[in-house]
Amino acid sequence: MTTTQTDLEHLGEVIESSTSQFLAESRELNGAPPFGSFVKTTLEPGVYGLVFNVSTHSIESNRRATAYGKTEHELRMEQPQIFELLKTEFEAVIVGYEDEKGPRQVLPPQPPGIHSFVENCKESEVKALTDSGDFLRCILAGTRLPTDDLVIASVRNAWHARAYDMPYLVSIGKDLCRLIRDDYDRLSSIMRRISQ
Repeated sequence: MTTTQTDLEHLGEVIESSTSQFLAESRELNGAPPFGSFVKTTLEPGVYGLVFNVSTHSIESNRRATAYGKTEHELRMEQPQIFELLKTEFEAVIVGYEDEKGPRQVLPPQPPGIHSFVENCKESEVKALTDSGDFLRCILAGTRLPTDDLVIASVRNAWHARAYDMPYLVSIGKDLCRLIRDDYDRLSSIMRRISQ
């Protein structure tokens, strides 16, 4: 196993990491992966995450962007330098890592490496990570997460990877039922919004 990474189609670069979450700076302004996307770091071992927050802000922590009353197109034509002072970042909760056997649904032994590139997961990786409802535990047990919406987005992505196979959705519904059995209204709301 090598520890090299490639520059092909990466979405961002890890700038902060822990064993449960990582923060990455997007390669392009407003170019972060969508909320609920499954992503992977490229340095071995690859760490799998689920995007739960995206933000765009000034590169200087003590300055805020200012409203100009113009469209983005007008600003890019008149003052393109403004966009050099902004950056987009995304945060991901870790849902597994890759070893010689493939994707594992447990926290990695080490956090993702700083400056590791982040890329979209392949469909086969999404299927492997979401084969059982164990990935839902990472979401429901996480802190600072919009848990219900993240469950909905991640299940939709996993269901899409399986060409909207109805038995899969039924299986995930059963897993959710076991995990949040004490809150029928919440479970009902989540399942209804997944299938909308």
